[in-house]
Amino acid sequence: MHKDTRKQIHGFNTQIAKLNDVDIAVVADGKKFSVTPDVETKLEERIKESSGFLQKINITSVINQSGRKVGIGANSTIAGRSNTAGGTERTTQDPTGEDEFTYMCRQTNFDTHLSYAKLDSWRHRKDFQKLVQAAVTKQIGRDRIMIGFNGTSAAVNTNRVANPLLQDVNIGWLEKIRTEAPAHHTDGITIGGTGSPDFNNLDAAVMSATNELIAEWVQEDTELVVILGRTLFNDKFEALVNDHGEPTEKLATDVLIGNKKVGGLKAMRVPFFPPNAFLVTPLDNLSIYWQEGSRRRSIEENSKLDRVEDYQSVNEDYVVEDYESVAFVENITESA
Repeated sequence: MHKDTRKQIHGFNTQIAKLNDVDIAVVADGKKFSVTPDVETKLEERIKESSGFLQKINITSVINQSGRKVGIGANSTIAGRSNTAGGTERTTQDPTGEDEFTYMCRQTNFDTHLSYAKLDSWRHRKDFQKLVQAAVTKQIGRDRIMIGFNGTSAAVNTNRVANPLLQDVNIGWLEKIRTEAPAHHTDGITIGGTGSPDFNNLDAAVMSATNELIAEWVQEDTELVVILGRTLFNDKFEALVNDHGEPTEKLATDVLIGNKKVGGLKAMRVPFFPPNAFLVTPLDNLSIYWQEGSRRRSIEENSKLDRVEDYQSVNEDYVVEDYESVAFVENITESA
């Protein structure tokens, strides 16, 4: 490591120690420490800001590792009337809903390293500390999206080679719909083609899913969107591209929105969503819970491998707030 890089690393460690109210020796010696609440909150804000999609969903803190869903947003109608003169008491309704499903925040490790060579190449940058932190923050955001759409289990020892989409890190939104709300999930339909498809086109499939799988009182919600997998999105808008030019707009670096609606709903494409599937839901129905005070960190210099290693962990869970407001259809193929 270049001597100027060494100075930059020392400054980085000093700042980390100051922000987390620990002695510099704790950080410099690679010891594990608890991240302070203020730093924890700011880090979560930066992770959210790194992704247009994450800015649209809920990322919220919880005190307990497990418990009842927070219930963000209205999940039930509340209007009604009681004949109090006739002795019928008025009854209240929790607008956030009450179901039997709970959350469980599991430890997730976000462990990274940067080589001496890369750090040396950054050593003259005035924003050195921001570069080091941003590299980690952005990838945490991307990994969370990947887990949310692809996670199917929470293995004790994860295997990145066998599960390149982080399927074994945590149980994501789509898997929870499959297992906890099968009435709102359809597996395997055909559209278009020359045979006898289940639906003539994608619009009809989306409209049917909305009408049949989503609660009646939610169907008219203008916040409903349809997230399309890459294959469906490209197939749907390919003709428009050829005839009229670019049919989509970029909401952010990781979200595409179709200018034309699909099944009467605004169509979106987001990273890592299954290519031949669609999900109808309000975006604020998808949540990531993280447990307050659970974030731990240690920064170690590994001279045997010529790199600096950053070990971070936090307890988190992926939650669908209201299953009545979702319709998930996957394994969509074109009729033969």
